[in-house]
Amino acid sequence: MSNQFKHYVKELLNIALPIIMGNLGFILIGAGDVLIAGRHSTDTLAAISIATAITNCIQTFGIGLIVSVSPLLSNYRGENKSAKKYFYPTLRFSMFLAFLVMLAVLAFIPLIDLMHFEAHLVPMIKQYMFVTAFATFGGYLHCAVKEFLQAFEIVVFPNLVTAIAVILNVLLNVVLVFGYGPIPSLGVLGLAIASFVVRYFMGFVLLIYCFRLMNFKNYKDFDYYKSLIKIGIPISCAILVEFIAFNSIAIFMGRVSGVYAAAQNLVCTLTTVSFMVPLAISNAIAVKVGFANGAGNIIDLKKYSFVGVVMSVGFMACSAMIFATFPEFLVSLFTQDSTLVKISVPVIYVLAIFQVFDGLQVALSGIFKGIKKTGVVLLANFIAYWLISVPLGYTLAFHYGLNLKGFWYGLCSAAVILCIIMVSMLFKNIKSMEK
Repeated sequence: MSNQFKHYVKELLNIALPIIMGNLGFILIGAGDVLIAGRHSTDTLAAISIATAITNCIQTFGIGLIVSVSPLLSNYRGENKSAKKYFYPTLRFSMFLAFLVMLAVLAFIPLIDLMHFEAHLVPMIKQYMFVTAFATFGGYLHCAVKEFLQAFEIVVFPNLVTAIAVILNVLLNVVLVFGYGPIPSLGVLGLAIASFVVRYFMGFVLLIYCFRLMNFKNYKDFDYYKSLIKIGIPISCAILVEFIAFNSIAIFMGRVSGVYAAAQNLVCTLTTVSFMVPLAISNAIAVKVGFANGAGNIIDLKKYSFVGVVMSVGFMACSAMIFATFPEFLVSLFTQDSTLVKISVPVIYVLAIFQVFDGLQVALSGIFKGIKKTGVVLLANFIAYWLISVPLGYTLAFHYGLNLKGFWYGLCSAAVILCIIMVSMLFKNIKSMEK
């Protein structure tokens, strides 16, 4: 490995490693929910799997807009513009989005009765969604402040907070789900309350940290909101397109049987744990490429892009080997239900192939965020997931009897096509920048 290559790896890892810790912490919060729910009962796991599939699809739209904060402010810093003054506008933007998303989740709850889920799961699904709707403010506050700090490459403390939240979430889940002393067993409601508390904890701790770290003046700039929306709408829609594709599987299969929704949630939890590493690398790419783009440094832009892609794909190739080698062991970490294991294990083998291309696409997404060409990400995701993955997966699942595995064949095909589109568009964009 050349010294120059090592330099770019080190620069990316300086940002990515703390984010990896935080990302893993964030997903381990969800994994903790799955673990405790699976230990409580398969019905509990099925109910929160369907509920989170729906709420994630709604809440992800706002998150996609908020994650445009760090690449935008990184570009400002590369252009030697002041970025600190956008703290209060960032908070206002995130809280306005949180209010709209909360209303959307609450408005969706009555529709659960019309979606033909198993009758005994419906009250639990509604209960979980109602509580988590009000947790949106805490979650969006945490995301906004974390993105703001990430733009300044301040990543250690925010992600340490997330790691601490993992422990808090597990403790709250155990106490509230199973009961302890005078606290009764609350089941699904306990999981929802734990998530509510943890999200506000993460948000307010980061807010206090910011006020201790910097002095902020109230500043208003409507052009900043316009820029966030211009960059964020394609990011948000791209994430939404992908999230709905993944979560629609739990909804489609949940109508057949709750155990399929539980299996989808279990498999997604496993893949998301490994995905947090390339996602962190992608965030680092977006920051470094964004700074290079703002400074007009095409050489650094290309080198950070190449090194980031190699790191991301390399990690996911190793992860794929682990998934393909130990599928039964990985599934058994979450459940001993023989039916759930029988459904999940064959899907893990398909997932192993999917992972490599998923690592490539997320690294490419980071590059496009950095150069502020997020429309490419949206177009590629829409074509791959909605024109190919969902129709193909639905056909294989229900017309060829492959059930959940059929949907994952569709997802795997989409990941390959997504990468082909994004690679070709990236070369085209870089060539135009070099002229």
